[in-house]
Amino acid sequence: MTRLGWIISVVSVAFLTATPISAQSRAAGTGPLSGGFSWVVGSPVLTPVDPPNDKRFSVKDPTIVKFEGNWHLFYTVRSKKRSHQIEYITFKEWKDADAAQRHVLDLSDGYYCAPQVFYFAPHKHWYLIYQVVEPSRKPALQPAYSRTTDITDPNSWTKSVLLFTKNPGNVKMWIDFWVICDDVRAYLFFTSLNGRMWRSETKLAGFPHAWSRPTVALTADIFEASHTYSLKGSDKYLTIIEAEAPPVPGIGRRRYYKAYSADRLDGFWQPLAATREKPFASPVNVKDEGEHWTDSFSHGELLRSGYDQTLQVKPAQLGLLFQGVTDEKKRGKKYGEIPWRLGILEPIE
Repeated sequence: MTRLGWIISVVSVAFLTATPISAQSRAAGTGPLSGGFSWVVGSPVLTPVDPPNDKRFSVKDPTIVKFEGNWHLFYTVRSKKRSHQIEYITFKEWKDADAAQRHVLDLSDGYYCAPQVFYFAPHKHWYLIYQVVEPSRKPALQPAYSRTTDITDPNSWTKSVLLFTKNPGNVKMWIDFWVICDDVRAYLFFTSLNGRMWRSETKLAGFPHAWSRPTVALTADIFEASHTYSLKGSDKYLTIIEAEAPPVPGIGRRRYYKAYSADRLDGFWQPLAATREKPFASPVNVKDEGEHWTDSFSHGELLRSGYDQTLQVKPAQLGLLFQGVTDEKKRGKKYGEIPWRLGILEPIE
């Protein structure tokens, strides 16, 4: 067993004892998975820009890969005229992200949002997984995909196609769809806003269709936006899931992230940082580097070490691109008008 594998196998003991991790042990390569997570957040890296004849409320739900030296970022834009659309930018350095040219993807004539991007090597295509509204289905919210051979061309994506050719009969609510693959199968994860994370699967040869009947993969105090990754250098997996804190009068519930680990994508998800006192990311373990601009840590994407369907991250070098907002900016607003911006959590060394 590798050293990293041993670290992950005993992480539940570290979680229970809450032993502080030293800067020296992190430098030795154990990383935050050996004893808790702590982060620093700088200024926002992406803010809304109004298009002609419309008003943008927010940028949110980011997904990102680095390919051929450039970042490729897809995210939801909430607007006054068109409530949900997916926008794309590309840039080399984070300092240039907010000034990058913005492209709304022409994927659907209606609602489409909450993207995930990856390169599916067996097909030699890039895929976007996201959600649309299909009135003929129940529930009307449905997982869909588009694909292209050229991630740099925002006009090359195909129109949306539903992932499920027939609606599974045992799902009454689902949201925030996420695909990850091992050597044999593709797995689709989603949440149902009632403390459950679900899993469906298909053989790689069947992707992006032929999904199995969904089953419950995890039941806990969780809410939405479950994102799952493989830990590079090991046979372990990490899932981060958005949770809700108790409501604050006039503001509502803050969002924060929990984390779980597993030996297999179809295996048991073990709590890793899964309480309000010991979260993956929340105000209790994030320090500001400059202005204070967020009290919530919501729908985000870990910065991957690759770009293919295995969704690899380096466990000692985790970073989270997330949507955030302060309590004060959120106060009294309808959910769709909350001014979410995007920022990056970096681990404290």
